[in-house]
Amino acid sequence: MAYYLSNQLIIPIKLTLQFQNKDFVLLFAAIGILVLLFLALLQWKRKVKKRMGDERLVKVLTVGYSPVKFAVKFICICIAFAFGIVAVMNPRKPGASDSTIRKGIDVAIALDVSKSMLATDLQPSRLERARQFIGKLMTEMPNDRIALVLFAGKAYLQMPLTVDHGAVRMQCRNKALLSAKP
Repeated sequence: MAYYLSNQLIIPIKLTLQFQNKDFVLLFAAIGILVLLFLALLQWKRKVKKRMGDERLVKVLTVGYSPVKFAVKFICICIAFAFGIVAVMNPRKPGASDSTIRKGIDVAIALDVSKSMLATDLQPSRLERARQFIGKLMTEMPNDRIALVLFAGKAYLQMPLTVDHGAVRMQCRNKALLSAKP
């Protein structure tokens, strides 16, 4: 429970987060290891500096080196690593995704884009006929998620499951993509 002070009035603010991948919390121990390695590096640098010889010559040779900037870089790396760990843990507000109710099904459309689909035994071509069918199918299924898989010898996922039917239509209309082998 965090408290917010506003004109001498204390207002409690409840901060709650859930993490999808709690197992990654152990990666925070890696930051401790990084700090130990950093301290060992600093100690090693001091020893090497003493072994190099004349102190004035070492200062002249390392005039562009700033220990403060070196430490700031390390701190920035540790902070970025910590934020990366939090991102991998996927924090989310409880109940936020539970309010979305979606009706419909998930449909994966596999479309042959080999050269045989350019045959004109069906007018205008098999490929164009398949594209028209996909368009009609999407208009009949407005609440469903659609994925598009193209194949010509080998299959590959062109569009993952999405509710963005416009993007799927755009991929189907892309003639250069559909007439070439994947």
